[in-house]
Amino acid sequence: MTELSTSGPDDAWPDDAWLDAECRRLLAFGARVIHPAGGAAWLGDDGAPDLDRGVHTWITSRTVHVFGLGALLGVEGSEAVAAAALDGLRTTLRDPQHGGWFGAVDAAGRPQGSAKSCYDHAFVLLAGSTAAVAGIAGGEELLAEATSVFEQHFWDDGLGRVVDEWDRFWTTAAPYRGLNATMHSVEAMLAAGDATGDPLWHERAGRLATLVVELAPLHDGRLPEHFGADWTPDLELNRDRPDDAFKPYGATIGHGLEWARLLLHVEATLGDAVPAGLLDTSRLLLDRAVADGWAVDGAAGFVYTTDWDGTPVVRQRVHWVAAEAIGAAAALHRRTGEEVYARRYVEWWRYVVDHVRDTEHGSWHHELDPANRPQASVWPGKPDLYHAVQATLLPRLPLAPGLARALALSGPT
Repeated sequence: MTELSTSGPDDAWPDDAWLDAECRRLLAFGARVIHPAGGAAWLGDDGAPDLDRGVHTWITSRTVHVFGLGALLGVEGSEAVAAAALDGLRTTLRDPQHGGWFGAVDAAGRPQGSAKSCYDHAFVLLAGSTAAVAGIAGGEELLAEATSVFEQHFWDDGLGRVVDEWDRFWTTAAPYRGLNATMHSVEAMLAAGDATGDPLWHERAGRLATLVVELAPLHDGRLPEHFGADWTPDLELNRDRPDDAFKPYGATIGHGLEWARLLLHVEATLGDAVPAGLLDTSRLLLDRAVADGWAVDGAAGFVYTTDWDGTPVVRQRVHWVAAEAIGAAAALHRRTGEEVYARRYVEWWRYVVDHVRDTEHGSWHHELDPANRPQASVWPGKPDLYHAVQATLLPRLPLAPGLARALALSGPT
């Protein structure tokens, strides 16, 4: 592995001290996140909880994760926030009759919708893993329940794939399959393997990664997001709703970048048992994201989505895409030592500082228009800290083990 370094005038920036300060600034912004109903609230532009939006499992789980990491870093108050959010997963958001977790509840604690999604449950698995490693009260119990539910309902061992969604009663699976849930399942499985010591979770992450190794060259580095039950790509899904918050039409630039990083975590974790092609696919995905997405319309930043020939569709700049670009560049430089990735890493941090980082109200603007002006058409407010906090940690830690275990082994930086 090669430590991140750059040449020329930027060779000392962003250094570890700057990254640590930014991580702590972000965590301070989110300190008010706990919702009175239990779990974590959607945060507004100034960090105040937006109580009208209820409580979401994905936001609550990410809150457990990032504040669990904060606790491992020794950031004052982080353990209490993580524990309070975790309590929401054990009570408010949990389905006491049929098991698993609701996607969301309203401010009075009533479930919103009945579907149980792999996306949500992957984040619960991540939350339990981080909480267990960090010693957060209830973390071991949450991890045990999350692994059981995920194995029973979402992992298809015969295919080596995940099921995307069930009804509340676990009787009927939706026909849709998605790469987004698959991607976050990889992240969660790597973390679960780190937390439990069970290599089966790491092996499952490797099996999921082979799907992207197969797909990327078939589509010139643009990853299909949506599939039928037999995993046939549906390239036209949501063409009429291209800015759908969770199932946008076309290729999602940020997911290509996120997969580029995750493939390298899988490679580093599995060692001799690693599937073939992970590094080559990681390079392809980052190169395609840059060619299709970076400053292609005359302004800095990544467009959000493109069609299948690389033409931009949704041109908003979304904060998590920049965060994943930073993580991917850091991972590829650590893996290869090649200077091009170090230069990209600095370039994308410069973009975040110039346009995305909000020094007035805190955190990062979650959405910018194509001219890099703050707006809120897809992501109003600043719902959570997950991507931004991870962007401050990934460059400082090895590719394996994952963030929580690495921090537990190394101590605060």
